[in-house]
Formats: sequence, structure tokens, C-alpha cells
Amino acid sequence: MTAVSRNTQPMHANEVTIEWLQSLEYQIQPASRPPTIEGVIVKDLRANVDGRGDVIELWSRPWVEAEGMVMPAHVYQSATDYGVVKCWHLHDIHTDQFTVTRGKLQVTLVDIRPGSPTFGHVNPIILGGQRPRLIKIPPMIMHGWKALSQPEVIVVNLQSHVYDPADEFKFPWDCVLEEVWEPKNG
Repeated sequence: MTAVSRNTQPMHANEVTIEWLQSLEYQIQPASRPPTIEGVIVKDLRANVDGRGDVIELWSRPWVEAEGMVMPAHVYQSATDYGVVKCWHLHDIHTDQFTVTRGKLQVTLVDIRPGSPTFGHVNPIILGGQRPRLIKIPPMIMHGWKALSQPEVIVVNLQSHVYDPADEFKFPWDCVLEEVWEPKNG
């Protein structure tokens, strides 16, 4: 349920405002549960470990058809320093697909798509070396992340489109959902 009627919801990322985001009621899911947002895929990656080290397959073309991933057109690596929250942002066109190759990361996804059956769902997801996973984030899913390990977290992003700043819509990390970020003391 939202404070904004369905016919006034943004249809495109450039129509989303902080005020609209603040008017929504969110359903935060525990990070320990599988994601509930329609279209999000979290694929466990297998670590092949032996006495010499390990190998983790990060991407394979058959995953497009067999598992619903998208073919990457742009691949890059980024580092996020420990404790830093990078968010919120979303895209109208491109799909993000990323994995963590060093460290531990909390990714938080928010479904703000008009008409989506999972509208308002918030899914925190933990990625890292102890549980290597590849996550697919469709367009109009607002997302961000927090680096949970020192000294930094390394993320490899396999985007569906070549980076275009015109498809990058950003909002302050603390404009909504400040309470979702780990660690939580208890």
C-alpha cells in the first residue's frame, strides 16, 4: 500500500522523486530468506577448492537461456571501502548483474515498479567469498550496497548495456530505508 495512488506512480526512473519514495510503505524481508522481488535472480556460484587455492566461475553464456540471466554488454570492477553505503540508484533500461570477488557486501533491492506484484518489497541480500553468488537486478528496481568487510569489497558488474549516464538515477543513501543496513547489534 502506498500514499500515492496507482495512477500517479512514476512510469520511468526520471519521474521518481525523494518525496514519492518517502511516501511509500515498504515490506522489508530478512536477509536470511530468498529474495521476493519479481524478476530478481540470485544464482549460487560454485567454488572449486583444492590445496592450491580456488576457482569460481563468474559467468557462462548458457546461463542466459537456462537461468534467465542477460548477456553482458559492459563489464567493470569497482571497489567500495569498508563501511561505505553506495545508494540509492536505479535504471530505466539496463539490467545489473554482479558478484563479489573479494569481501562481503550487503545489497538491498527495492521494487518500485508500477503494477508489480512485489511493489514495495525490500530484499537485503548478502554476497561474498564465503557464499559466492551472482545477482540479477532488472530495470526500475532501486538498489544500493554496503561494504561489510575490510579493507574494501570488490564487485564485478556484468551490465546488459554499455554504461550511459543518462540511465543512472541517484538518490541520497539516507532518504529512505536507513534501517536496512547491517550490521545490526542484537
